[in-house]
Amino acid sequence: MNVTLPPGAGLENVDSEQVKTFKDFLISYNKLAELCFTDCVSDFTSRNIKGNEDRCALNCLEKFLKVNQRISQRFQEFQMLANENALAAAQKLGQTQSPT
Repeated sequence: MNVTLPPGAGLENVDSEQVKTFKDFLISYNKLAELCFTDCVSDFTSRNIKGNEDRCALNCLEKFLKVNQRISQRFQEFQMLANENALAAAQKLGQTQSPT
């Protein structure tokens, strides 16, 4: 899907990394909305949201956010450990090659 914006729309300074980040956010948001809607909304006979549907959607959202946060924390921990190991390996390699 291509979106054409008029000139001067204020997007001249948006770089590709910002666009990618926003696309990733929208993909995640859409998955969350679809998941929680599918799991929680079951009655289409009324325009009103029932209490149990509302609670289910809130619980679904909270669980999704907590899991996402937990995964992000674990990924950061893994990255820090991998960086420390790479630094230690580089230092060890540098020490073994230094005496010439």
